[in-house]
Amino acid sequence: MINRSRIVLLGLLGAVASIAFSADEPAQSVDPRIALAKKIPGTTPDELHASAIPGIYELQRGTDFAYVTADGKYAIMGDLYDLAKQDNLTETHRRDVRMKLLAGIPESDMLVFGPKSLKYTVTVFTDVDCPYCRKLHSQIAEYNRLGVRVRYMFYPRTGPNTDSWAKAEQVWCSANRNEALTKAKLGQDLKAPKSCGGSPVARDYAMGQKFDIKGTPAIVMNDGEMLGGYLSPMQLVQRLQGN
Repeated sequence: MINRSRIVLLGLLGAVASIAFSADEPAQSVDPRIALAKKIPGTTPDELHASAIPGIYELQRGTDFAYVTADGKYAIMGDLYDLAKQDNLTETHRRDVRMKLLAGIPESDMLVFGPKSLKYTVTVFTDVDCPYCRKLHSQIAEYNRLGVRVRYMFYPRTGPNTDSWAKAEQVWCSANRNEALTKAKLGQDLKAPKSCGGSPVARDYAMGQKFDIKGTPAIVMNDGEMLGGYLSPMQLVQRLQGN
């Protein structure tokens, strides 16, 4: 199933085929991405990058990627592979984007559950009401015992103006946020206000959409790989050891 962000991207790229360069257009002496961006509605030159294939440009929006020809006539959806190296070049770029975006978020804006002996760090997009998010959090002590530091960010799957969103806001507005998250995931009512200044819920949710999160928990590994779904403490450690 094609998600909403890909539908939007595909729609924009569909316009490329009907808007070609005119025959009498003067040769470009500036960055060719500027001319190409003008042919794709809503695109900026910074979203275009030279790909590993001559004459093909990579179009990036969040962690969505497509490939367009330099003349602006054709677009290709899908991942680009280096067959000789057996390397998914597009996924490598996705991981880089995730790491850069996460690096811009201070840990003071996350809920961190850390072990005494640190071996690994993961970032988990969580929904207070998600059953598998609750299962993961019920084992947080075991993840920590195995050396896994969990940094939570909020991703209420139901979106703004819903109960899950309000609960996430209440967790953030609590005096002890870590304790409040545990209570919320146990289904307990919180006495904290439903809104307060500086809440990161909206920002976290927007970033999750850029990451194309399809379900929670969404676990982002230390190399930018994203795992969509629950892993037991031992399963997660085994995946981390393989990275």
